[in-house]
Parts: sequence; structure tokens; C-alpha cells
Amino acid sequence: MDKWTGVIAIDGPAGAGKSTVARRVAAALDVSYLDTGALYRALAYYLDSRAIPPQENDLLKTALGDVSVEIDGQKVYLNGDDVSSLIRTPAVDKIASLYSALPSVREKLLNLQREQAQKGGLVADGRDMGTVVFPHAQVKIFLTASAEIRAKRRYDELSARGVTVDYEKLLNEIRARDDADAKRAIAPLRQAEDANLVDSSDMSIEEVVGAIVEKARGSVHA
Repeated sequence: MDKWTGVIAIDGPAGAGKSTVARRVAAALDVSYLDTGALYRALAYYLDSRAIPPQENDLLKTALGDVSVEIDGQKVYLNGDDVSSLIRTPAVDKIASLYSALPSVREKLLNLQREQAQKGGLVADGRDMGTVVFPHAQVKIFLTASAEIRAKRRYDELSARGVTVDYEKLLNEIRARDDADAKRAIAPLRQAEDANLVDSSDMSIEEVVGAIVEKARGSVHA
């Protein structure tokens, strides 16, 4: 096939498997992967660790002016320090959406995300990739799954890393995050009108990746 040079925007709720799927789609098409969730998690971790609440104020803006976030492969660097594992915890899960709803935080990362698309083909996942960040993406996917399935996947992921968690607590947190993401004033989670809905509740990762790759390859000649 011709080399993919466009943008594939994958949106969806927490725990839908966006990052895993996006990485594999990027690998299959031999293009870059932009882990936008990691960017927001890193900023949330940074601000929370400095006791800066998720509220718009001068303190927040000053802190954002002093921070740098970079992604190198699967590594995430915060002011030069590797925080890859520190940002993948239930605690950061709960605060990420609170900080990502703030205009100053979103502005900090918006241009950075768009600049990545100027370098060639790109797969980006998040909650507003197809609606705000890349509204003209050639392929838009809204990836979802039932809250119960998403909680089970998160439970298995954390358990495999040796983290002790309670399934019911995870389920309640996912439902609360869904509600917060959908109701936030800035860039709420929603399916773009021209996005393809993919419910992965009864699909394997391979099936989801295959469906998206096929869609991308079909769009090259569309």
C-alpha cells in the first residue's frame, strides 16, 4: 500500500484500550504514535506533587511555564526525569481528568500535539483528538467498551504489575471518570460526527487493530 501520511485519531473513555490499540496500529502502518494521555498524566502528576489544585489561577500558570514533558518511545520524561511508571497508577487515574479539563493545561499541550502531525503519519489517542486537536484527521475512531469490561482490563493490568486493587472500586472510579469527562466544560468526551464507532467489549486487541488498519488503508485510495 502507499505510505500512510495522515492522522488517525482514536478517542474513547478511560480503560477502552486506546493506548494499546493505537501503538499497534502505528506499528502496523509504520508511523509515529502520540500518547496524549501520558502527556496529561505527566502534567497532572507534576502539579499534584507540588500541591497545586486543579483550578485556574496564577500559581497553575506559573507552574506550567516551568515544566517540560517529552515522549521518547514508551518513556515519558518530566523535566528530564523518567516518570513512565509513576504516572500509571490509580491515584493519577483519578486526578488526570481534573487537570486535563483546565484551559491552561490543554493550551500547554495543544500546539505540541499538532506539531507532531507535521512530521508525517501519526496515530493519536485521547478524549478529544477527533473533535478538538485533529478535527480534520483522515480517520477518526471512537473506541469504547462496557464499564465492566474496562474495569476488568484495568484490574488485570494492575494485578500483573503487582498492584493490589479492588475491582468494585475500579468500576466505580471508571464510571465517575466517564461522567466527569462527558460533563466537563472544556472539550468534553464525545464521539465526533464523522468518527467510526468501535465497541471492543467482545473483540480481541488483534480484531480491533485489524479493523482500524483496514479503515486507514482503505482511506488511502478513497
